[in-house]
Amino acid sequence: MLTIGRIYTLNIVEIRNSGVLLDAQNLGEVHLPRKYLQEEPVIGNSVEVFLYQASDDVVIATTEKPLCQLGDYAFLRVVDNSKIGAFVDIGIDKDVLVPFSEQHRPMEVGRSYIVHLYLDVKDQRITGSSKIDKFLDDERPHDFKNNQPVSMLIGGTTDLGFKAIVDNSHWGVLYKNEVFEQLSFGQTKSGFIKSVRPDGRLDLSLQGGKQTRDKYSQQVLDYLNKYGGFLPLHDKSSPADISRLLSMSKGAFKKTIGGLYKQRVITIAKDGVRLVK
Repeated sequence: MLTIGRIYTLNIVEIRNSGVLLDAQNLGEVHLPRKYLQEEPVIGNSVEVFLYQASDDVVIATTEKPLCQLGDYAFLRVVDNSKIGAFVDIGIDKDVLVPFSEQHRPMEVGRSYIVHLYLDVKDQRITGSSKIDKFLDDERPHDFKNNQPVSMLIGGTTDLGFKAIVDNSHWGVLYKNEVFEQLSFGQTKSGFIKSVRPDGRLDLSLQGGKQTRDKYSQQVLDYLNKYGGFLPLHDKSSPADISRLLSMSKGAFKKTIGGLYKQRVITIAKDGVRLVK
């Protein structure tokens, strides 16, 4: 069953001077204006489109790529204010309303906020809300696994570090002593599930996977090659010293030198790490 607010690949069923009609199944035949066509249309060909509701309640298709879809959370800029709420830019010709009742705090034109897109049950329109906790239910079961790659939307800070929305689904935490780069509110990052706690809550990491391991291994090797084959770090080194020299956590450092040691690339001594000649 198709719904407005999402991207679909639909077949052309009729060609008109103003554009084409697409078969949107339960939504009926939907108009795609000619200005969005990249090539001469052919009946039966398919087009990837985003569906939304125009001002007259008619469902319209566009080939413009939205910044987010129905059910997503995104960092969106306010482009206008009205008597009923603020309008945010989602990357298509039609802006989305965030009613006053759905604003966590008054939204100002020109500023950006994390907004959740949902379908208003009353008028069946794509609507935004900055009341994020209203839609993120951490008590809801999930199937996240340790070391699973995920997308994270940075949504604030805590005493522990950074809160992030994981895969448009649940809150997770990035611990500040394991973050070695500047993070900002509304930023999207790729990361990993560090661990799933017994209560189901998620601990996150920017470090993990083969690509990150390879990057850290190269960092260690670059340091060794630059400084005469010696790195003054070892198992007893403080996390602060490791972060200062290599910009990685102590856990990542120990895994990295352990892997290089198994490859017989380095030797490990009490005073540090040495490159094998």
